[in-house]
Amino acid sequence: MKFAYLIWSNLRRKKTRTVLTLLSIVVAFILFGFLSAIKQALTGGVVLEGANRLIVRHKVSIIQLLPQSYQQRMQRIAGVAAATHQTWFGGIYQDPKNFFMQTPVVPEEFLDMHPEFVVPADQRKAWLETRTGAIVGRKTAERFNWKIGDKVPIKSTIWSQKDGSFLWTFDVVGFYDGRDKNTDTTALFFRYDYFDEARRPGWGKGQVGWYTIRVTDPSRAAEVAKLVDAEFENSSAETKTEPEGAFVQSWANQIGDIALITASILGAVFFTILLVTGNTISQSVRERTGELGVLKAIGFTNAQVLGLVLAESCLLALLGGIVGLGLAWFLTSRGDPTGGLLPLFFFPVHDVLIGVGLSLVLGLVTGLFPALQAMRLRVAEALRRI
Repeated sequence: MKFAYLIWSNLRRKKTRTVLTLLSIVVAFILFGFLSAIKQALTGGVVLEGANRLIVRHKVSIIQLLPQSYQQRMQRIAGVAAATHQTWFGGIYQDPKNFFMQTPVVPEEFLDMHPEFVVPADQRKAWLETRTGAIVGRKTAERFNWKIGDKVPIKSTIWSQKDGSFLWTFDVVGFYDGRDKNTDTTALFFRYDYFDEARRPGWGKGQVGWYTIRVTDPSRAAEVAKLVDAEFENSSAETKTEPEGAFVQSWANQIGDIALITASILGAVFFTILLVTGNTISQSVRERTGELGVLKAIGFTNAQVLGLVLAESCLLALLGGIVGLGLAWFLTSRGDPTGGLLPLFFFPVHDVLIGVGLSLVLGLVTGLFPALQAMRLRVAEALRRI
């Protein structure tokens, strides 16, 4: 710490250059924060409630339906504690850009299967008593300013009613909140019995989209998955059973390999910042060759000179990184910039810590070669440049 003033003075030598380099680092880490939030939004399901739940879908494709009768057969399989189903509704509210998930479910089974969805007791009771009732995630309710008692018309792109109409009207009887920060609160859930009774005959009546099953022992999840698929092998609707996280990941992968995309973008950005920062530190060391010679002449060791240059580069990188991460945290905490298209949008704490580590690595890497150059500098040669 006794050399802190010396280190800070070196950074202030060329204020404009230092500020521009600092801003470049800040922008890079703001981008890192936003990409981390987007990645969390699209792949956060991998770490959902998770380990004790499996998804059973049609072996061919998610758009293929499964018989409702499969539920009882699943519940008899060893290792299965409970099973419930959902079906993709594919509805539009007012405008196609107002996208959010809607699925018909069996209320009691669904809420028991998903304890991360928190519904007040009175609203839960109202849902069980209202045939056309629906519960809505808090985020979507706030997005459209819905209130309990509102009638919400949603036009399905898949399912029509008996009269041929694709327009369905639901009564908002409750809102659900997330027990955890990474719980998706954008979906609308309505009653399957109403849906199955009201939809046009022959349009998948008595069939469902997929099943969620809870296993008694998470360590046996793979074994149970094989037993479930074996139960329906060679049937007209064979199944594919996978962990819930993998199922959600497959939805995200329809956009692309999110991890690869974000890694590629960040890799390009940080490589550029590496060059910019490295050039700044190298130029600073070259300009101070004579001064470094004086420091060595008055007793500074090679190790101390090495440490001074590394400390300078690390301070610059850490300062830019912390400011950038702080701004990213602030901006992402203000909410989803897409207006509600992303089910989750926040800067995960573990990614913040990764960002701090990256800034330190950036400082060490960019400062290493200039620091080695300064350490190897000969006193006589350096003093001739004064």
